[in-house]
Amino acid sequence: QVQLVESGGGWVQAGGSLRLSCAASGRTFSRYVMGWFRQAPGKEREFVASITQSGSTTSYADSVKGRFTVSRDIGKNTVYLQMNSLKPEDTAVYYCASTIGYRSRTPGDYDYWGQGTQVTVSS
Repeated sequence: QVQLVESGGGWVQAGGSLRLSCAASGRTFSRYVMGWFRQAPGKEREFVASITQSGSTTSYADSVKGRFTVSRDIGKNTVYLQMNSLKPEDTAVYYCASTIGYRSRTPGDYDYWGQGTQVTVSS
């Protein structure tokens, strides 16, 4: 079993930056594809970014491409989401998730989830 704990959320003005972290427990972190998702009030949870086990391949939602960067530090069992040029529409609870399977944009394909961290972007 994998436990995931997000941190780094907060309030920022439009155009600002935040870096989210997701710390994973266990010694099998390197076996998991990691994903970032977000959910705004009244909306469905949506894919943001993913990164493969080795970190060699990343994928992004069109809405964040060019502004967000996902990375992972296997030695620290941590995955990051660097968010730049933030917009009010980025406001949401951000979740990290892991799957032993293939890289996916579908929340149902992920096995373990963190508790989420709130990101609020003001205009």
